[in-house]
Amino acid sequence: MTLPSGQIAIDGFPRFGTSISAPPPRVPRDPVIQVRGAVEEGFDVPLSALDALPRRDLRADFHCVSGWSATALSWAGVPFASFYRTYVEPALAPDVVVTHLVFRGYDGFRSVLTIEDALADDVLVADHLDGEPLGGDHGAPARLVSPRQYGYVSTKHLCRIDVHTSEPTHVQRSWALRVLAPHPRARVAEEERHRYVPAWALRGPYRFLMRRLLSQSRAAS
Repeated sequence: MTLPSGQIAIDGFPRFGTSISAPPPRVPRDPVIQVRGAVEEGFDVPLSALDALPRRDLRADFHCVSGWSATALSWAGVPFASFYRTYVEPALAPDVVVTHLVFRGYDGFRSVLTIEDALADDVLVADHLDGEPLGGDHGAPARLVSPRQYGYVSTKHLCRIDVHTSEPTHVQRSWALRVLAPHPRARVAEEERHRYVPAWALRGPYRFLMRRLLSQSRAAS
């Protein structure tokens, strides 16, 4: 098995995120995906409405920015391009040129994708993993999955999409977090881990962090 530069294959698919030890976020009884931003009027798409869109099964590796890779995961869901063209495009004014999308989860996490990356043919709004509905650890009730990008792009517990006509800014209070700002593309094949720090400089620290994160994730499961 050949993995991208800086990645190590692991057994299983551990829980990851901003707070591994905290319980998954509470999800409303009738969840929706809110669409806001550069649309003529904000609207909500009930998650149940995705049943009317074409579905796709996708077998892909999942690459965490810290250096571990869970291989050959089986996802199922709706191609995000279908969601976008069905619900978002008709809500845009004729002169609006979309450049970026912000994906938000019920856990407060957000990721920013260029429109080019978001509309790639392997990007899903996934609701199943390995033949089972998503559980809380992996993003229930639905999540973004973008296999060509590092895992921090694939927002779990998806609840909102913001449409932008330029790259959105996100102010980090800590200088360390500013230095480690996410790369604007986060492509695994290009090892685009962070915006300002070269990938080679982080391989050693990330190997150390990876061992700690995996240990915490297994202890919490």
